[in-house]
Amino acid sequence: MDHYDGDGSIDYMQQEDDWDRDLLLDPAWEKQQRKTFTAWCNSHLRKAGTQIENIEEDFRDGLKLMLLLEVISEIVDGNAKMTLGMIWTIILRFAIQDISVEETSAKEGLLLWCQRKTAPYKNVNIQNFHISWKDGLGFCALIHRHRPELIDYGKLRKDDPMTNLNTAFDVAEKYLDIPKMLDAEDIVGTARPDEKAIMTYVSSFYHAFSGAQKAETAANRICKVLAVNQENEQLMEDYEKLASDLLEWIRRTIPWLENRTPENTMQAMQQKLEDFRDYRRLHKPPKVQEKCQLEINFNTLQTKLRLSNRPAFMPSEGKMVSDINNAWGGLEQAEKGYEEWLLNEIRRLERLDHLAEKFRQKAAIHESWTEGKEQMLQQKDYETASLSEIKALLKKHEAFESDLAAHQDRVEQIAAIAQELNELDYFDSPSVNSRCQRICDQWDALGALTQKRSEALERTEKLLETIDQLYLEYAKRAAPFNNWMEGAMEDLQDTFIVHTIEEIQGLSTAHEQFKATLPEADKERQAILGIHNEVSKIVQTYHVNMAGTNPYTTISPQEINGKWDKVRQLVPQRDQALIEEHARQQNNERLRKQFASLANVVGPWIQTKMEEIGRISIEMHGTLEDQLNHLRQYEKSIVNYKPKIDQLEGDHQLIQEALIFDNKHTNYTMEHIRVGWEQLLTTIARTINEIENQILTRDAKGISQDQMNEFRASFNHFDRDHSGKLGPEEFKACLISLGFDIANDAQGEAEFARIMSIVDPNRMGMVTFQAFIDFMSRETADTDTADQVMASFKVLAGDKNYILAEELRRELPPDQAEYCIARMAPYSGPDAVPGALDYMSFSTALYGESDL
Repeated sequence: MDHYDGDGSIDYMQQEDDWDRDLLLDPAWEKQQRKTFTAWCNSHLRKAGTQIENIEEDFRDGLKLMLLLEVISEIVDGNAKMTLGMIWTIILRFAIQDISVEETSAKEGLLLWCQRKTAPYKNVNIQNFHISWKDGLGFCALIHRHRPELIDYGKLRKDDPMTNLNTAFDVAEKYLDIPKMLDAEDIVGTARPDEKAIMTYVSSFYHAFSGAQKAETAANRICKVLAVNQENEQLMEDYEKLASDLLEWIRRTIPWLENRTPENTMQAMQQKLEDFRDYRRLHKPPKVQEKCQLEINFNTLQTKLRLSNRPAFMPSEGKMVSDINNAWGGLEQAEKGYEEWLLNEIRRLERLDHLAEKFRQKAAIHESWTEGKEQMLQQKDYETASLSEIKALLKKHEAFESDLAAHQDRVEQIAAIAQELNELDYFDSPSVNSRCQRICDQWDALGALTQKRSEALERTEKLLETIDQLYLEYAKRAAPFNNWMEGAMEDLQDTFIVHTIEEIQGLSTAHEQFKATLPEADKERQAILGIHNEVSKIVQTYHVNMAGTNPYTTISPQEINGKWDKVRQLVPQRDQALIEEHARQQNNERLRKQFASLANVVGPWIQTKMEEIGRISIEMHGTLEDQLNHLRQYEKSIVNYKPKIDQLEGDHQLIQEALIFDNKHTNYTMEHIRVGWEQLLTTIARTINEIENQILTRDAKGISQDQMNEFRASFNHFDRDHSGKLGPEEFKACLISLGFDIANDAQGEAEFARIMSIVDPNRMGMVTFQAFIDFMSRETADTDTADQVMASFKVLAGDKNYILAEELRRELPPDQAEYCIARMAPYSGPDAVPGALDYMSFSTALYGESDL
C-alpha cells in the first residue's frame, strides 16, 4: 500500500519500512521481486535499445532508470529495497491502477476479472493473487479463454504445476508478447508466492486481452439484437401461414355446411348425419387447437416485439385474430344450422314414410271395397224383379248407403294424408296425387250412382210388399260389424311411431281396452250368425224359394268368420309389436338418463372451472411462476377430464342413432357441452399465455416480483367488475395510486391522453392488464435502443461511419453476418469506399424508426 505525506507526495521512507517488514516475514521475497521487476523493466527498456542485469549496479548511476522515470531523485545509491519499492509504485500506478471492473478498486477489479474469465474451468478457483495461482491452471485458463488455439486445456493436470506454469509463461511470451516475469520453480517452491509479482504479471494479461473484450461485447450486443429480429420474423411468417391455412379450411367447409339439398330416403339422410358426426369428431378438433395456438402465437409475438422495443406486428389484410374469430363464428353458425336441418329432415322423412305406408294401406282397403260397386249400382235387376225382390233390392240398397256412409271417413282420411304428403314435399307425390284423385273421382261417381239407384228403387217400392225381416236384420247388424272388423284389422295392422315410453304405454293401454271388447264383439258375431241360421232354418222348414243369398247384403257368414279369424290372428301380432316397441322405448329412456346423469355433472364442472380460472387470473398467490405452475396443473386436470367428454360424445351418438330428439332429464345438450369445453380449453390456454407474457415482461424489463405484485394489486383494486380491464377513469385512478402526477388541468389531461394512446392504441376505451404491465415496464426499466446498436456497430467498424462485409464476417456468427449484409443499404457518405455498408439506417430500421 502507498503512503503519502501531508502535501500528497509518496512517503518512500514509510514505503521502505513496509518492504523491510516483507523481507523479515518472507526471506524469499527479495529474490522473487528482483527477477520479476528485472523482467518487467527489460520489457519497457527493450524499445530504448538497452536492458538491465543487476538492479544495484545498473541503477547506481541512474542513467537506465532515467529511461523509465522523468524524476527519480528519491532513490538512494545502492539501496535495492527502495529501488524495488519505487518500481512497484510505478507498476501499480501505470499498469494496474487504471484497471476497473464494475466500479471496484484496481486490485479488486483485476481479481473480479480473473474470477469471471476462469469461472467455467474445472480445478480453477481464483480467490487471491498468491496461492490461487500456484498450480498454473489459472494462467492457462486465462490464455485458453481468449486464445483457445494456443493451449489444449483438457490435457493439463492439477498435480503437475511446473508443466502448467512453464506452458503458460512460454505461450504468453511467444504469442502474447508478455515477458517472463515469474519463475515456475520459485512459485512452486514458495509456500505463499509474492502477491505483487503475480498481480503485475496478471495485469499484463488483462491489458493484452482488453481490446478483444471490447470487440466481443460489441459483437454480443449485435448478435443479441439480430437474433431477436430473426426470431420475430420467423414468428410472423409462421402466423401468416397458419392463419391462411385456417381461413382456407373455413372457406372450404362453410359451403358444405350450407348445402341444404334434401335426400329422398332415410338411408341417404342417415349417411349425411354420419358424415357430419365424422366432421365433428375427426376434422374440427384439430382446427380448434390450431385456432387456439394461433392466438397464443400472436400474443407471444406482440409481447416479444414490445419487450425488444420493436413496432407491433400487423398481419396481412383479412388475417387479424378478429378476422379469424369472425370467420370461425360464421363456421359455427353454419354448423348449428346444418345439424338442425339434418335432424328436421330425418324427422320429415320418418313422418313421410309412415304417412305413405298409411296412405297405401287405406287406399288398398278402399279400392278393394269399391271394386265392382259401380257395376252393381248400374244393374237394372229391379226392372224384372218380383215385389219381394224389389223390397229386398231396396233394403239392400239402404244397407249399401249405410256402408257407403261408413266409408266416407276413410276417403276423407286418404285425402288428408295425401294433402299432408304434398305439404311435406314427399318425393313420390305425383303417384300419390294420381291415386288419390282416382279414389275421389270414383267416390263422387259412386255417390251419384247411389243416388240414382235409390230414386229408381223408391219409385217401385210401392209395388213391393214382402221382405224378409231376418235378412234385413242380418244385413243391418252384419254391415256395421263387418265395418268394425275391417276397422279393427286396419288398426291392428296400422304402423305407429312413438318417441317416449309414455306414448307406447298409451298405445298398449288402448290395445288392452280393445282386447277387452272382443268378448262382446264375439257375442255380436254369434248373434249375427244366429240370425243367418234362423233364416236357413225357416227356408228349410217352409221350403221358401230363395235365390241362395241374402238379398240385403253381400256379407256372408263365411266372410264374417274369416275376418273374425283374421282379427284374432292380428291381436297377438299387435301384442308382440307393442312389447318390442316398449322395450325399445325403455332402452331409449335408459340412454336419456345415462346421458343426463353425466351431462348434469360435466356441465356444472365446466362452469366451475371457468369461474376458478377467472379467480386465479385476478388473484395474487405467490410468484408468477407459482401462478403459472398452478394454472398448468389446472390445465393438466382439465385435459385429464377429456375422457368424460368423450364418454358423453359416445352417449350422444347412441341417442342420435336411436333417433331420440328430446331429453326431459337434463337442460344440457351436447352442443352446450362442446361449446363450454372448447371455451374452457381456450380460456386456460389464453390465461397461461398471459402469465407467460407477464414473466417475459418481468424478466426482460428487470421488474421485481414485488413490483409485479404491486402492479397486479393496484390493477385488481380498481377493476371493480373483475373483467380484467380498466376504463379510462379507473386507469387514471390506478396511475395516481402508483405515484404518477396527473394534474386535473389541461396539461394533466394532455399527459393522460398521451398515456392512453400508448396503452389503448385502437381507442377501445379499455386498458387490459397486459397493456398496463407493458406501460409500467417502459416506465420502470431500460431497454435496448437504436442508438445503442449503432454504437456497437461503430465499435466493430473501428469508429468509421460505415462497415465492410469482411468486418461483419470477422466479428459476427456466419448466419447473422450474412443477415446484416443482405439487409444493409450501401453507404453513400463522402467518406464511402467500395463495398461500404450503412449500419446506421439498418439500426434504426430494427426499431421501426426508418423505412429500410
